[in-house]
This record gives sequence, C-alpha cells and structure tokens, in this order.
Amino acid sequence: MRIGIVIYSNDAETVWNAYRFANFALKAGDEVKVFLLGKGVECENMNDERFNVREQMEEFVKNGGKIYACGTCLKIRDSSPELCPVSTMKDMYEIVKESDRVLTF
Repeated sequence: MRIGIVIYSNDAETVWNAYRFANFALKAGDEVKVFLLGKGVECENMNDERFNVREQMEEFVKNGGKIYACGTCLKIRDSSPELCPVSTMKDMYEIVKESDRVLTF
C-alpha cells in the first residue's frame, strides 16, 4: 500500500506518533511519504525529553521513508531542513494523488 502522511502540527507528541506510525507502516512493507506543512515544518527542531521526534524521523529516512517540507512554510519561519528536500504544493498534490490512503496529523 502507498501511504501519504501530512503533518501540520508542531505538538511533539502528535508528531512523534505520526512518525511512529510511519515507521510501523514501512516495516510492514508499505511505501510511506510524509509532507510537512505549516507548523509541521518545525518538527526537525523539536526538543522534548519524552518524545524524541528527531530519532523517529531519522529512523524513517534510514528505512527508506521520504519526507518533503513546504518551501513557503519554511521561508516564513526562516528555516531550512536537514532531512528532506524543500518542496511545493505540487509535491503534496502528487503524494495525495498517488497514495492509497492519506492521513493527517
């Protein structure tokens, strides 16, 4: 199955669970792509002792998951990602279009 995940939150527990699910789906043999939108582009820099978002993101990428980050949202925050390419609405559209299921967090 192809799964698309849109992360719009900067709540550490929410994002951590999104990536935990994404990692589980990868291990189950699914293709998973994540698009970071709005506040979601802040997730690479989240620092919460209970919810290690960065660790989940790195595991996701290491296991073949793909992460895309909205360039406009990054620009608004004067930020640039390390784990993913700067992307556009066209990229999000393609993820939604090609996915069998889309989840939002």
